[in-house]
Order: sequence, then structure tokens, then C-alpha cells
Amino acid sequence: MIPAAAIITDHLATVNVANRLRQMAALQPNLAAVVETAGRTASGRRKYRQVTFAQLEDDTNRIAAGLRNVGVENGERLALLVRPSIDFVALVFALLKSGAVTILIDPGMGRKNLLRCLEDARPAGFVAIPPVQAVRALLPRRFGAARINVTVGRRWFWGGSTLAKLRRTEAAQFAIAATAPDDPAAIIFTTGSTGPPKGVLYQHRIFDRQVCEIRDQYDIRPGEIDLPCFPLFGLFNAAMGVTTVIPDMDATRPAQVNPRNIIEAVADWNINQAFGSPAVWNRVGRHCEQTGERLPTLRRVLSAGAPVPVDTLRRMRNCIHPQGEMHTPYGATESLPIATISASEVLGETAAQTVQGAGTCVGHRFAGIQWKVIEIDDGPLADMSQIRELPPGQIGELIVRGDVVTRQYVTRVEANATAKIADGPSVWHRMGDVGYLDSSDRFWFCGRMAHRVVTATQTLFSIPCEAIFNQHPQVFRSALVGIGPRGQQQPEIIVEPYAGQFPREATARDQLLRELRALAKTSPLTSDIATIRIHPALPVDIRHNSKIFREQLAVWAEQQELIEQRELHSL
Repeated sequence: MIPAAAIITDHLATVNVANRLRQMAALQPNLAAVVETAGRTASGRRKYRQVTFAQLEDDTNRIAAGLRNVGVENGERLALLVRPSIDFVALVFALLKSGAVTILIDPGMGRKNLLRCLEDARPAGFVAIPPVQAVRALLPRRFGAARINVTVGRRWFWGGSTLAKLRRTEAAQFAIAATAPDDPAAIIFTTGSTGPPKGVLYQHRIFDRQVCEIRDQYDIRPGEIDLPCFPLFGLFNAAMGVTTVIPDMDATRPAQVNPRNIIEAVADWNINQAFGSPAVWNRVGRHCEQTGERLPTLRRVLSAGAPVPVDTLRRMRNCIHPQGEMHTPYGATESLPIATISASEVLGETAAQTVQGAGTCVGHRFAGIQWKVIEIDDGPLADMSQIRELPPGQIGELIVRGDVVTRQYVTRVEANATAKIADGPSVWHRMGDVGYLDSSDRFWFCGRMAHRVVTATQTLFSIPCEAIFNQHPQVFRSALVGIGPRGQQQPEIIVEPYAGQFPREATARDQLLRELRALAKTSPLTSDIATIRIHPALPVDIRHNSKIFREQLAVWAEQQELIEQRELHSL
């Protein structure tokens, strides 16, 4: 491992995170940069394919030079739709080097949302696998302006170049595009968990600053080895000189990951760091607890996307290196990273308060972040003169400002009015999350602002209320929803039992409901919640399989109520 003193300065002439790959290739040319699975041997042992940092640097230069040769100009938008792989990492850096603006969309959002997002982003071309190119070619009205198209794989009936051809481009004299700090680098789409997915504009300075913030906070050093169970996190690795081992999993379905594949990769490569959603670590942690298997080389585990259950933190701490730690960074597509907290701090201090309804503590803010909690307002806030900052301990809306905070949406642009607050030349982002700051300036997350339930007498927040019901040993997770118009809503709780514990018989169902109602009466937060429903599997987001789609559940609960009313009238 290379000592921190050897790391090259962050002050770069051209602000483009791809410059960091060039530095790392010079620093450690023969170290593996990206590793992917390549089947198994006859004996069943996993085989791998890999590229070194020097090879990745050369490959990305050739691809970038090829992109310019086919007409890519600075600032042009190209949609990238490629599976997690060496090719994916290489293409992202090549697109950055070429000066193109990469459109990144999670394919798991479904065909309708995917097509709508791509149409809204107005790409000048596609760098994509054959099935995507086929759809693009068959929809000329939607994507007729896509003039630069590169097929990753075999080209069929459409025109354009191929990745294989770009890789044959001579790149001896290639120079990275001279991108300025505020030049656009990428458009990344939100998950759409609280509305239609929106395209967030990333500038080159944001990517570059994210690398610094993450590296410095967690003391990540060149020569380390990471298993990113979320593809985009692997991009930071190459810029930090960290080897990326791409896991054998469907990145769009992290809740279905095979724990054996994770354990096997960690053992094969002596991996010391891994990133995944709470859904991933729930499966891995349970597997290790049940089988006694361990991940002894893992010293740093990261998880984000939704609050991580205390049981998941405890299980993962028990199966990694004795001196290892699990961290749960907090942020959003529009602003990442914002804050972080360790499992040790949660298990040793904040968890006891969380289960009693205090919210989930996401920890202290990163060094480059400013934050405030302001009075909740569902309307737009044009500038900071319209806000009212709240004192510690009072629940309100979180707003943030800093070098990693994006300034605008470039699709669904009407959302800019309600998500951004002007403050002179800078912009505050409204996280859409509610919570409070404590006396130590830690933020306690109490849910999404859109998920609060406003009755005639009080306002209920999702995370504190759900924590009361999550204490039941049969409950995996729960969701607070409101029925009716805001201000007159009736609160309901919908619970999802653990796998294999869904009550099939009426007597078992009634018993669980009685116990949950009794549990509700133990807390002033939930004592007025009279309606509790049982659901086999709460709908969750496609990116992390962890954020609960409470809007969908509210519709489901209303339908259940109508069914019950019809049945009552028919008696």
C-alpha cells in the first residue's frame, strides 16, 4: 500500500476527474485497476479478467480519441447503457476524457421510465449494448437526434461505430479535454422514489471534490481493494488508486444478491473495503450469522441508500475484521456525501434512542458541507430571506450547501423552483428530508418531507413512528401512510413480516395485529394510530431495494379500505 505522503496533489490544471486516473497509472502502473468475473474452472474455482491501471489509462485514451474521431465535441450528451464491467469503467473515464457529458440512468427503473428519462435528456448519441441500440433505432421520433452511436458488442442492423473499433484508435498524442470546473460532466438520474426521476447536472468540480471528500473522510489509500455492489461507486476507486472487483450480482436487484458470491470475491482478492445498500448487507450479514462464515479481510464496509437497520450493523460488525468498521454515509443524488456515522457510534449510543422513536442519526457532516434545519414549507423558497432556521432539537427540513452539492436539474426543470434556494452566487439544496440537529451538530433523520402525515391535531413523521413497530420480533420493516387530504389525514401503519413469518391463518394474523396495536399504545408517537395492515412485501426503490415507496402503499391502503367498506355494506 502506498503511504499517504506519496499521493499526488489535488490541485490540477484541468478539472477533470479522469486526470486522477492518469496520475494513478503513473504511480502504480502494474496494479490491477478493475477486475470482473469470467466463469469458473473445471474444479469450480472462480476465474477473473483484469486490467492494470496502465492498461486502463491506455484503453481510455484510445476510446476517448476514437470518440473524438467520430464527432464527439465538448459538452455533447451521450447516453451510457452498459452492464457493470471493465467496459463500463473504461467508457465512463473515456467519455470524461473526451469532454462529453455522460447520461447515466439506472436500467432497473423500468422500460417506460427509462425511455422517458432518455427522451428528456436529449442525447446526441448512445454508447450502449446491442438491445438498447436496437430500441433506439426503432424509435426515430424519440431519438432521431442521436447521431453518434457506439455499440458495445456486436453491431446489428444500425449504423455507427463499435467499442472494439474505437479501441484500435491511435492515441499517442491524445490530450484530455480542457474542462473547466463548472463545465458539465454528467447527468445522473434520481431514483424517482418521491416523484418522476429527474436528471441532475454534475459539473467536473463536483466529481473531483467527491473523490477528495470520500478519500479523506475514510482514509482510503492507493493499493486498497474494493468490492462495489453499486456500480457508480467503483468509478471513485480508479480515481483513488483503489482496485475495483466487480461483484457477481444483478446491480438492479441488490436485495436478491447471493451472499456466497460476495464472500467468495472477498476471499479470492483479500478485499478490504466493500460498498452496498442495506439490502445487500442484510442478506450477507444474515448468511454469515447462520453459517458462521466470516469476511476477515474486510476492514471498511460502507452502506447507503436508506437507514441501515441496527441488526444489520451488528451482524456485519460481527463477521468482518475485529478491528474493522462499518460506516453509513448519508446523501442524495443531488448532494453526496453529506454526513457519515460509524456502526460503533450507532450501536454504542444512538440505536437505543432510535428504537424509541428519536429518528435515525446520520452523524456529523463532511468537512465541506454546511447545513441548516428550517421550518417545513411545501412551496418554493426563492432565496434565504424566506427561510426560518430552527433551533437544535426541533424537526424541520434539511438544506445543504457545499462543493459537492449540485446546482440544478436539467430535466423536469420545474423541480428547480422547489428544490433550490438562492444565496447570492451559491445555492442551497433542499434535501426533502425532515429531522433535527442535536447539541453535537449531528442530524437525526425522521423521514421524507413528502411522507409526513398531517392529521387534524398533529404531524407524524415516518421514521420515528415506524421504529416503534419495528421493535416487534416478527416485523422486518414498516411504513407510515396517510389516508385522505393533508390536514385531515388518517394515519395507518403497514408492516412487512420477516421472510417465512407472514401470518397465513386468520388466528395468527389477528394475534399479530393485537400485539402491534398494544405496541402502538406504548409510545405517544403512535398511540393514535388505530389502523394497522400486514403486507407480504413492501414496494422499494430499484436502485438500492431499501427505500420504501410509501406513495404506492397509500394507494394500496385506500383500496383495502374501500374493499372493507364494500364487504361491510354487503352484510
